[in-house]
Amino acid sequence: MQVLELIIFAGLAAIVLYQLYSVLGRRVGRQPEDNAAADAARPPVRAPERPPELPEEGVALTGLAAVKAKDPTFDVSRFLSGARGAYEMVVKAFAAGDRATLRNLLAPNVMASFDTAIAQREAEGRTETVEFLHSPRADLEKADIVGTSDLARLTVRFLAEFRARSKGPEGEAVDDRRTAELWTFERNLKSRDPNWILVHVDAAEA
Repeated sequence: MQVLELIIFAGLAAIVLYQLYSVLGRRVGRQPEDNAAADAARPPVRAPERPPELPEEGVALTGLAAVKAKDPTFDVSRFLSGARGAYEMVVKAFAAGDRATLRNLLAPNVMASFDTAIAQREAEGRTETVEFLHSPRADLEKADIVGTSDLARLTVRFLAEFRARSKGPEGEAVDDRRTAELWTFERNLKSRDPNWILVHVDAAEA
């Protein structure tokens, strides 16, 4: 009888131990390896992109850079070629007293100065003609934009050799001259008028 009871208790103990092992051996909740697997499956989180940096405030352009910023088609060589032609035209028109030609090329203040000299020569009974011995040399001395406007102001240094023939009460005279001058031209770069106007004349060192 006692042996039978021991066998029954032993069987019950084996059942209880098996159930305990089943419960205790089972993983409960998230395990560390579960976290690793989940992290591997999850797409990587990208760091937020930095907003693009704003460009630094630019320094105000000067010189030719300012002129070309206003008029990208501006060409120095073409301008100097036109300035050289204007120089010859103005010098010859001044010598001949051709006010109509001069008015199209000169600013009012320069025209007034030239007109005074022409009138004085006429009052003295003198006439003059000019012949260039060589094509004048033209070099860009300075270029800029006036303030915040579209008005470009360029200064050209001219070196020229010409022969002046004059007639007066005392007779005829021939004078070979060499000149060095700074001529300043202006033009509104937004204007449809392509012509540059002479606004100032200065003597320069040869």
